[in-house]
Amino acid sequence: MYKTIKTKIKISISYIKINGFRRFLKKVLQKISIKSISSFYSQKKLYSIFIAKREPGSKEILLQTNTIFPLSPKISIICPVYNTPESFLKEMVRSVINQTYSNWELCLSDGNSTNENIRKILNNYKDGDKRIKVKFLNKNLGIVGNSNEALKLATGDYIGLLDHDDTLAPFALFEIVKTINKNHDADFIYSDEDKLSEDGKRRFSHNFKPDFSPDLLRSHNYICHFSVFKKELLNNIGFFNEGYEGSQDYDLILRASEKAKKIIHIPKVLYHWRVSQNSTAMWADSKTYAYISAKKVLKEHLKRINLDGKVNDGLSGGLHNITYVLNQNPLISVIIPNKDHEEDLKRCISSIMEKSTYKNFEIIIAENNSEHKSTFEFYDSLISKYGKIKIINWDDKLFNYSSVNNYAAEFANGDIFLFLNNDTEVINNDWLERMLGHVQRKEVGAVGAKLYYPNNTVQHGGVIVGLVGVAGHSHKGFPRDSCGYMQRLCAVQNLSAVTGACFMVKKEVFKEVNGFDEDFILAYGDIDLCLKIRSKGYLIVWTPFAELYHYESITRGYEDTPEKRERVNREIKLFHNKWQYIFEEGDPYYNINLTKNKEDFSIAID
Repeated sequence: MYKTIKTKIKISISYIKINGFRRFLKKVLQKISIKSISSFYSQKKLYSIFIAKREPGSKEILLQTNTIFPLSPKISIICPVYNTPESFLKEMVRSVINQTYSNWELCLSDGNSTNENIRKILNNYKDGDKRIKVKFLNKNLGIVGNSNEALKLATGDYIGLLDHDDTLAPFALFEIVKTINKNHDADFIYSDEDKLSEDGKRRFSHNFKPDFSPDLLRSHNYICHFSVFKKELLNNIGFFNEGYEGSQDYDLILRASEKAKKIIHIPKVLYHWRVSQNSTAMWADSKTYAYISAKKVLKEHLKRINLDGKVNDGLSGGLHNITYVLNQNPLISVIIPNKDHEEDLKRCISSIMEKSTYKNFEIIIAENNSEHKSTFEFYDSLISKYGKIKIINWDDKLFNYSSVNNYAAEFANGDIFLFLNNDTEVINNDWLERMLGHVQRKEVGAVGAKLYYPNNTVQHGGVIVGLVGVAGHSHKGFPRDSCGYMQRLCAVQNLSAVTGACFMVKKEVFKEVNGFDEDFILAYGDIDLCLKIRSKGYLIVWTPFAELYHYESITRGYEDTPEKRERVNREIKLFHNKWQYIFEEGDPYYNINLTKNKEDFSIAID
């Protein structure tokens, strides 16, 4: 315990020297805010329960050992070594030896360690197990050079990456091979991970990841450990590149993601990342050179995939923010349904007009049976004042969110539609540019924004299908300055859906999926639309760089009558029936190890 505290103090002092006290204080406050929401100690206890309930016990471990797969590929574990603490080195090697799957080889390259005991330890392991290969180098070639030398020893069908001070779960390779047997075309596989205390006795900071999310990967290397690649893929893209030290694995993962036939995520903790004085596991930017290399890696990645963007610092250490260059200046049609609520609409329109730096837009207000004379007088004043606003009338007495928006879209002149609630208020001036930068990409169908309640807590951080019975809002209720679970509130990412309260979509994509399904009268029409877009192969992007307030309860109200509850129940049933396979398989951008009962990304132990 004392050693751990002492290590944390050293790392904190080093962090302050490099990054300054203000940034250090911000990081500490972020950690405190997360603890106050999810109860750090409660989560710590839950994770211990989770491990006991979800991970294989001794009987299952024995069954795995005796399992014979139809396809039993050799897995080569690549590990560069240089002056590794002896206890760490032994634990790492033992974690490979103790695998329940036996067709593996451990390829070690020692970069001329100055500690003579390293050679003795490695030779002892090599002599004791023919699956262990060791290459002793005449000089330290650095992390990239040492890794490539280890790769030269590999004869396996698949390559797994392991750091010299980390460990694998005993069932790691079993799960990899089980996945390969189910997916013969899988050529890039990654897993969940957690952190391991310096003494190796405590596991914590579980990282339950989403399935492959290209935009999240461009925000930071969320894939990291345990990464396994088909050797054929690495032969195609090349091994580790010089010049990216500290982010050489990020570079490899990005290049692999560009060429992989099938990327599979295993939602199980197969890798334990050691926390020590010099490890990035403690602080994301304890090695600032790695962060600099990461920006270089991303710039090269954007060039290769023909995306024009600038790599900027993200909202937190270790995160990046890619600002995509606008290749055109398209007209954006902002569509706002409205019934009375003059003050709300005034606040919404004023914020758009006064704050937006992108000027090529029109506003279409879909008038829905307003009853107050002042509302129509306000419409007239808007048209007179701004010119780029038009009012269309929706005459149906029964409000239907989907129908109103479909109707309004028919009057839109823009190539881009932005569906917006009248109870929103723009915060940042470049909100339209930040959304447009993503939606202009050919692979992106729609983009959502980050919304706050008036009390500066998160209302919307994206939609997770399957939460709270149907679908829930990511990180709902978290403080505005919180980065959320594994920094997901601060990172651009892909999601299954975003809210229609602020929803940007290409006109051609909207038409391709036939707009909103009008069977969804008030609820779930926006989520359904996103899922239809995804079913056509497009990505849904959520960005924290387009921020608005959302005064949600003002216009929506509550389901407080039998008629309203009956309508909601009907739409819930319709949504479940239509998208049953997602409920069965799970939202790919969430994780089965996280609870479906709350929106806070806490552990599921049921």
